Amino acid sequence: MSYQEAFIPAEGGISLHAWIFRPMTGNGPLPAITMAHGFGGVKYRGLQGYAERFSQAGFVVLVHDHRGFGLSGGEPRGDIDPWQQIADWRRAISFLESLDDVDAGRLGIWGSSYAGGHTIVLAATDRRIRAAVAQVPTISGFEQGLRRVPADRKQALEDLFNDDERAQLAGRQPAYQLLNSLDPNVQAAYHSRGMAESDAHFSLPPSVEEPTYVTLRSTRKAQMYEPGAWVTRVSPTPLLMVVGRTDTVTPSDLALAAYERALEPKRLAIFAGDHFDSYVAAFEPTSEAATEWFCEHLSESG
Repeated sequence: MSYQEAFIPAEGGISLHAWIFRPMTGNGPLPAITMAHGFGGVKYRGLQGYAERFSQAGFVVLVHDHRGFGLSGGEPRGDIDPWQQIADWRRAISFLESLDDVDAGRLGIWGSSYAGGHTIVLAATDRRIRAAVAQVPTISGFEQGLRRVPADRKQALEDLFNDDERAQLAGRQPAYQLLNSLDPNVQAAYHSRGMAESDAHFSLPPSVEEPTYVTLRSTRKAQMYEPGAWVTRVSPTPLLMVVGRTDTVTPSDLALAAYERALEPKRLAIFAGDHFDSYVAAFEPTSEAATEWFCEHLSESG
């Protein structure tokens, strides 16, 4: 399925690179879905399949890359600020609702991993969103950090954060770390074989820089990010939460506890597998659950 490319104006004079998928049939205005990837993710890695599935079901679909990634603008590259990403996503929502063939009264949002947390925040604070899907969402950066960083390395990481802050005061650029490394002794945002195996299923075009490094301060900001605090405020917007039974990246127990706190209307879809299985091995059940949710809640104008 083909798509149209677009550049969305965002704060600071930069543009967000996006794809627009349109259904092959159907008269406008049509319901629409806005999508984005997680921490250090680019849309080329696993999102096209979801966008095509949603478009085949009759939705206009907008998929954008966060600033500093892919062909989106923004400096420094690889710098991840959750609240800046949320502000940019609001701009993407405004762009989507401005399209001539989109029904602005039937907008859905889909986000995975870190962007699953953004989905919760946006669904709770932007009532243009009429249905939300949070797939393997970040719930508590603090709790995830406690589990991800061994106790005997926490002080060393704090020292790196503070040294980086002092260096920026002196005029130097933010420090960088690998996005993912299989060597536990190398400073990286992740030490995940699952991420490496998932990434290997998807290729990037030559024009797109491989997201190999992210700023060190991105990890500090991630540890301060608590999207689960917003989950009780999503209602009355319908929320589907998609959770991997054995997810340890965005731990399933945190997601399930957040789901219990969420108010109706809500639905839980649990798939067999871990965090990165959602994009490959569990693509069919995760995409089917989301498609059904959007069809159920965006079938008529609100």
